[in-house]
Amino acid sequence: MGANEFIAGLLAICVINLVLSGDNAVVIALASRNLPDKQRKLAIFWGSFAAIALRVVLTIVAVMLLKIPYLQTIGGLLLVWIGIKLLVSEEDEEDMEASSNVVTAIKTIVVADLIMSLDNVLAVAAASKGNFTLLIIGLVISIPIIIVGSQLLVWLMNKFPAFVYVGAGLIAWTAGEMINTDKKIAPLIYNFSHASAEEVAHFFNSSVEELAKFYKTTTDGIIQAMPQSVLNLPESLEWVLPAIITVFVCAYGWWVKNHRKQQSVTE
Repeated sequence: MGANEFIAGLLAICVINLVLSGDNAVVIALASRNLPDKQRKLAIFWGSFAAIALRVVLTIVAVMLLKIPYLQTIGGLLLVWIGIKLLVSEEDEEDMEASSNVVTAIKTIVVADLIMSLDNVLAVAAASKGNFTLLIIGLVISIPIIIVGSQLLVWLMNKFPAFVYVGAGLIAWTAGEMINTDKKIAPLIYNFSHASAEEVAHFFNSSVEELAKFYKTTTDGIIQAMPQSVLNLPESLEWVLPAIITVFVCAYGWWVKNHRKQQSVTE
C-alpha cells in the first residue's frame, strides 16, 4: 500500500468513525449522565477505551460474526432494551456507591457498543483494505471524537433534560435499522419479488456476490432463494420499522417516568 493510498484509507476510516461514533457518544453520555463529575469522566474514559478496543476486535472478526443468522435482529432487540433502560433509569441511583455506579455505567457502555458495532464494522474493515496497521491507527484517532462528543452530550442532557429522549430515540432507530438489515428477517417484512439483485444488495449495504454466498445460490437466483415475505411491505418503507421502535421506546420511557412520579406523589 502506497503512501497516498494509506492516507486516503486513514481519512476514510476517520470519516466513517466520525459518523458512526455519534451512536457511541450517545450511549456513553446516557450511561454516565447521573454520575458525579469525577466518576463521570472516569466512566467516559474507560467506556471510550473499551468502545475502540471492541471495534478493533469486531472489525477483525466482522465477516464471521455477520454470517451468523439472526445476529443483527438479536442485537437490535437488545438495543431496544438498553434504550428503554437508559431512558427510565432511576434518578436516585446517585445514592449508590460511586464505584458501583461507574462499573454499571462502563458495563452498559461496553454491552451497547458491542451490539451497535456489529452493524458498522464492515465499513471500517473495507476502508482498511486488510491493512491492520491502518485499521488500528484510524480507530485510535476516533477516541478523542468519542470522548469529546460524549462530554458535549452530557452537558446538553443536563442543560436540557428532554434531550435524553433524542439520545434514546437514536439508539432505538439504530435498533430498527439493524433488524432491517438482517438477511433472514428483512425478507419476511419486505417484498423483494419485484426488485433486482442489485437493489436488494443496496438495501442490505452488501454486494450481489456476498448475498449469493449468504443465500447459497447464484447471483441470478438471489430473489428466489430469499424467504417468502409475510408482511409484504415495499422496501421503500424501510423507515417504518425504525420509526415504530423509536416511538415505542420514547413513549414507554415517558410513561414509566410519569407513572413513577405519580407514585412518589401519592406516597
